[in-house]
Amino acid sequence: MTVLEASRISPETVAEHGLSEEEYARILKALGREPNLVELGIFSVMWSEHCSYKSSRFHLKKLPTKAPWVICGPGENAGIIDIGDGDAAIFKMESHNHPSYIEPYQGAATGVGGILRDVFTMGARPVANLNALRFGRPDHPKMRHLIAGVVHGIGGYGNCVGVPTVGGEVNFDSAYDGNILVNAMTVGVAKTDKIFYSAATGIGNPIVYVGSKTGRDGIHGATMASADFDENSDEKRPTVQVGDPFTEKLLIEACLELMATDAIVAIQDMGAAGLTSSSVEMASKGGAGIRLDMNKVPCRETGMTPYEMMLSESQERMLMVLKPGREAEAEAIFHKWELDFAVIGEVTDTGHMVLEFDGEVVCDIPLGPLADEAPCYERPYISQDEYKAWAGIKPLGDVPESTDIAADLLKLMASPNLASRRWIWEQYDSQVGADTVQRPGGDAAVVRVHGTKKALAITTDCTPRYVYADPVEGGKQAVAETYRNLCAVGAKPLAITNCLNFGNPQRPEIMAQLVGALEGMGEACRALDYPIVSGNVSLYNESKATGGGSAILPTPAIGGVGLLEDWEKSVGIAYGEGEDLVLIGHSDSHVGQSLWLEVCHGRREGTPPPIDLAAEKRTGELIRRLAKESFVSAIHDCSDGGAAIAVAEMALAANIGMTMTVVPQIPNVGRYSSEKIRAAI
Repeated sequence: MTVLEASRISPETVAEHGLSEEEYARILKALGREPNLVELGIFSVMWSEHCSYKSSRFHLKKLPTKAPWVICGPGENAGIIDIGDGDAAIFKMESHNHPSYIEPYQGAATGVGGILRDVFTMGARPVANLNALRFGRPDHPKMRHLIAGVVHGIGGYGNCVGVPTVGGEVNFDSAYDGNILVNAMTVGVAKTDKIFYSAATGIGNPIVYVGSKTGRDGIHGATMASADFDENSDEKRPTVQVGDPFTEKLLIEACLELMATDAIVAIQDMGAAGLTSSSVEMASKGGAGIRLDMNKVPCRETGMTPYEMMLSESQERMLMVLKPGREAEAEAIFHKWELDFAVIGEVTDTGHMVLEFDGEVVCDIPLGPLADEAPCYERPYISQDEYKAWAGIKPLGDVPESTDIAADLLKLMASPNLASRRWIWEQYDSQVGADTVQRPGGDAAVVRVHGTKKALAITTDCTPRYVYADPVEGGKQAVAETYRNLCAVGAKPLAITNCLNFGNPQRPEIMAQLVGALEGMGEACRALDYPIVSGNVSLYNESKATGGGSAILPTPAIGGVGLLEDWEKSVGIAYGEGEDLVLIGHSDSHVGQSLWLEVCHGRREGTPPPIDLAAEKRTGELIRRLAKESFVSAIHDCSDGGAAIAVAEMALAANIGMTMTVVPQIPNVGRYSSEKIRAAI
């Protein structure tokens, strides 16, 4: 009996692989027979939420992804935008939530390593890392361990690999007690005529494995990331990958050296689901088939089976399709950088993934069902009105009076979500590469495009409590906040990436959060000419271990990228002595869902502040003109804590006090050329 004829799949085995009975029935229909264990494992990771986006794909199609400056939108490893002069910015944000909760150091470290590979696999040299972190209560018994591990993991990998960590955000809320969020973002720069894609083409072309050897770490990582936590979560520690930033640095340099030739047909990093996802995605995008000889896969452990090799998520590995006859040239480059190199297969015309091991076919799967024909669910969800009733969201009633503004300000500044993050970002190397113009602590990081006057402005943001109270307005706010941050440093916002962190999509109220947030995000992106070019979805962020199956706050983290024509025109938040302070934009007070209401009065109530997207765009355009023409010395947006916190942060950055008098609105502020404006928020 051959491996393909063996029948040994029990209902328990199907369930252990995260597949439903209906999904297993689809596998039987696709194959026309029962799968063996290797094939079942491949289906399980390719049909996981983490790889297939089966609960979100239907709604993601509604997002705006195109603009004249967009070279490549969602669907590749990262998004690409044109930044002029033959240069392109390539960027993406991804999650590593579940691994970071189970093993915080390696979970966070390999999150950084994975997003770096998504960017340099497209031909870009990474120039900046960012992160968006959400933790539970600081006094939670497990949180000190998680925070320390995550921060050390980000620093330990990013600092060693030689890419500056230039920005991000850190928030605390009890909703993350049992499921923290670790979202990592990387931005790279490439030439527009040297961009590489992942579609495998050319029948007979060699398929090449490069980088580190394959081990047993990270097996079923994608499946684990597609399920919520329970009291046995610690037992999943072996599913967390182990990273090596020094090898990653070698891999970056080797790949970029080979990319300078014309030897590469296609390239894909081995991220979630490892060799399985990389080979399936390359072959399916190219409309081809693929044959792999598993005996040729470099392994660092003895006795590894095809199942383990295909599902391992060992780090620092890439898969390539080379032009025929270029193998020796490529091998010499990778051996020079002390990395493994092996020809492990070829592109075929079969439309199937075929794996051979010890002279026997151990897997034969049509690629269609694995990729384009993977399950796509329209999960039921309740209306936004029904959702708000479920969440208990009502308009704010009486607004408490503040008897001591100074005391409130001090209390707010000392609260976990407004206190200085310096103790975190000072552990990251933000200067390596010598192109960082603005480091962490302001509204957005600014990084020069090496050898030019141009600079990229980069930021991450989201206010989860807004999204919980009103998913649509919260989704708008998350996009608008990054738009504001980029404008505040003088940059023109160009495009965003995102990481959509939500709970269990099989709960209609959770799907209402996701659908509402995407609606708001889409509306904001269209109004602001600010398309979405890449992203990631992380679902099942819930923990039964904390009791009651608690879900995180809905957290659609947004990473924004903008462009400055002249990096010397960038603006920070520190003003100068004797300068005037001007508030630009709406001055209507709104305290619903504010930190002041929560921190000073113990109430999280009401609806989030509504956003006028047309006014947002006008204000952003004005702010950018003020910065470009050097009418301002400092700019800071008003966000958490309102204008009082914004002014306090500016004063702290400048180390100069500020005396303020509330005055009526200045008419015709748009005619700024006749005004002596020295600082604007």
